[in-house]
Amino acid sequence: MSDLDTRELAQRIDTVLDILVAGDYHSAINNLEILKAELLAQSSHAQVQKLTPPKAPWEI
Repeated sequence: MSDLDTRELAQRIDTVLDILVAGDYHSAINNLEILKAELLAQSSHAQVQKLTPPKAPWEI
C-alpha cells in the first residue's frame, strides 16, 4: 500500500494556489481535478488491498 506523501500534497496545493493568484482559473481547476482523481484512485486502491486477504506465498 502506498502512503500519502503529505509534503508532496502540500507542494501541489501551493502550486494550485500560485496558479489561482496568477488568475489562470481554468488551469487551477484542471490541476485540482487531476489531484482529486489521483487521491480517489489511491484511496480506492488502499481499500481494495484492505479487503483482499493476503495470499499464501505459493499462490499466484
